[in-house]
Parts: sequence; structure tokens; C-alpha cells
Amino acid sequence: MGGLQRFERRLESVISGVFAKTFRSAVQPVEIAAALQRELDNNAQILSRDRRLVPNDFRVELSGTDLSRLAPYDSTLARELSDQLQQHAVSQAYVFPGPVRIGFEEADDLTTGRFRIRSEAQAKVVGTASQTQVRRARALIEVNGSQHPLNPPGMVVGRGTDADLRINDPGISRRHLEFNIILGADEEDPVVEVHDLGSTNGISVDGRKVPRARLREGSQVKVGTTTMTLRIVHDDLHGYAPEAPGV
Repeated sequence: MGGLQRFERRLESVISGVFAKTFRSAVQPVEIAAALQRELDNNAQILSRDRRLVPNDFRVELSGTDLSRLAPYDSTLARELSDQLQQHAVSQAYVFPGPVRIGFEEADDLTTGRFRIRSEAQAKVVGTASQTQVRRARALIEVNGSQHPLNPPGMVVGRGTDADLRINDPGISRRHLEFNIILGADEEDPVVEVHDLGSTNGISVDGRKVPRARLREGSQVKVGTTTMTLRIVHDDLHGYAPEAPGV
């Protein structure tokens, strides 16, 4: 019995056939499972002879009708699809950069029975700052949906345990880069610079590969497959920042 057949049997046992009846003329779970596997196969990037990096963040876009039919079962289906993807990854020597996440969204241009998969590789990010430190910061680094305060003298980013901000991206060195910050007077924005720490793959700032650069509000620093964005908290907003998931 193939992996997709086992997935169908397992899903039927979990939902007792209710899902299958609901979706008889619409999108079938096994179709979504097969499309997600193809998404891994088509986007695998070679890390080494026996390891390939694949996306771990997936959005399944459906018509409004299909999405409403799916709603009562979306958490169960997402869990089963995630398990199926991880089994496929093991069999193909694929590596996820972080936890597998699957969400369902409505797309106005899709009709009943049609769906679309969008995916990206999002590395797991580990910081040490508290919510209070994030709210009080005058500069923040945004990465993969989380915010991390940038305080003097700066912050080292890398994959190793001694980095201030750890990102589980295979394209990032153990100590990849350092952000440096100098706080100006109350009426001035902080001065922020970034420089490479002799990493294997280097850094790109706003689309240009450089060894170091001075940053401005909204500057994007790319390392491996991960993009970090600098946010400056201006005086009228100082002391406030949106909630920072994952911090």
C-alpha cells in the first residue's frame, strides 16, 4: 500500500467517513496530500549528497465553498497532512528548516474543486528577549513572523548556540553576521550597521551582496534562505511594538 493510500485510510478512520461525504464533489484530501508532496519534490535544494532542503510553510488556497466545507475538519486535516509530509521527507532524505505549518485560505479566483499550494522555507528562529524588551526597543529585527530587539552594542546572528539570535537555516554559518547599533539623542534615529563575520555564504543587503552596510528603516538583510528586516521605532511610538510571536 502506497503512502497516499495509507493517508486516506488513516484520515477515514479519524473522521469516520464524514469528511469524505462532505467533499464527495469537491477537493479531496488525498489530492491536497499529493500536491504537497509534489511541492516538496519540485522545490528541494541540494545541501549535500544525501540531504536536500525543502519548504516547511504551506498555504492551501481554496474556493470559498470548499473552504467553508473544510472548516470543521481543518485542524485534523492539517495534522494528518503534516504527518504525511514528514514521512515523505524521511523517505526522500529531505530536511525541513523548521516546524511544518499548513494553513487553509480562500482565493477568489478559484472555483469549487480547484486548489493551489503556496510554500516557502521558514527557518526556526530562537531569541532570548522578553516581550518587555521588545516593547521598549528602539530598533527591531523582524524575521519569519517574529520580532527581536536590537540593543547596544549589537547582536550576533547565526546557527550556533553562541549566537544571540539563532536561525536554523542550513545556509547560515554558526556565527554569520553582526548587527551593531548606536543610539542617538532622543530626537535622532538609531544608527544601525551590519557586517559579515566571515561566513561561508555571505550577506545581501537590499538585494546587493556586500561585506558590510549601514541600514535604514525597512532594510532587508538576506542570509541563506532567510530575510531579516530592520524596523526603527520612532519617538512617537517608542515603548510600543506589536506582539512578537515566537519571542
